[in-house]
Amino acid sequence: MEEERILDPEKLEANEDNLSLRPTLLKEYIGQEKIKESLEVYIKAALSRHESLDHVLLYGPPGLGKTTLAQIVANELHVNLKVISGPTIERSGDLAAVLSQLEEGDVLFIDEIHRLPRFVEEILYSAMEDYVLDIMIGKDSSAKSIRVDLPPFTLIGATTRYGDISSPLRDRFGVIFHLDYYNIKELNEIIKRTALVYNAKISDEAALELAKRSRGTPRIANRLFRRVRDFAEVKNEGNISLDVTKYALNQLGVDDGGLDLRDHKYLKTLIEIYKGGPVGVEALAASLSEEVSTLEDVYEPYLLQEGYIKRSNRGRMATEKAYKHLNINYMKGLFA
Repeated sequence: MEEERILDPEKLEANEDNLSLRPTLLKEYIGQEKIKESLEVYIKAALSRHESLDHVLLYGPPGLGKTTLAQIVANELHVNLKVISGPTIERSGDLAAVLSQLEEGDVLFIDEIHRLPRFVEEILYSAMEDYVLDIMIGKDSSAKSIRVDLPPFTLIGATTRYGDISSPLRDRFGVIFHLDYYNIKELNEIIKRTALVYNAKISDEAALELAKRSRGTPRIANRLFRRVRDFAEVKNEGNISLDVTKYALNQLGVDDGGLDLRDHKYLKTLIEIYKGGPVGVEALAASLSEEVSTLEDVYEPYLLQEGYIKRSNRGRMATEKAYKHLNINYMKGLFA
């Protein structure tokens, strides 16, 4: 059986969703400063007018805190949060049932909203704009539409694929935020906070080393922290030192740049089989025995962000930085 990827921000362990690791208020949330500042204004304005917050769309790579932000918004508004996932809504009735159970001011969080079926998505249009639910009853000539009033609510949609959201749905969101990767200072703060939650001892140097190898992603930082803590408990009486941290991360196959064995395989395939590119993503995915969506959503965002690859209409290309990182001689090709 294939080993689980430690750096996959889509994967969650049973205790990783523990709310003790999640901040509950905006003032506790680390990073995404501009988003926090804007949300604070919008929330205070909505509360002062006794209105629902306008609908919010959050997009960006996985693991950056979209779900946490949705929970914080509900907490700051003092309302309930209802969480569903786009792929689980297969029929119009499924979404209608969720909408009809909302109370006034509630926050409905739809994760992976880009994966809602189009005929289901259309139910959201009137619900978001007019707070009404149009339901068709019967078939053919006997079919008739029934309109059900909904209480004012806030829809928060989250997606890793902004371009896959249809224009009619996208245009109904009044607030749209793009979540960026976190910098090392922010990740360092997050790791130290996680250590406090787990009552673990971690040195400043170890926290910084973890931050550097966490791919700009808090969820990965927390996952790596737990694995390093395991090594520290067995080999260093629970003290997370720099030496233990480096040893643990090397055992996990996470290098100094935060790349793991599968990232190396991606880059080596691109360089050694396809001469550095350009190569189409379908061919690359086939060579790696991965889905195209996995490459686009999990592997490539960080590799692009850090400048290891370039993406164009001709395909994927490895950069000089990728060659140097893998200690492979760089030969500037025809398409470089």
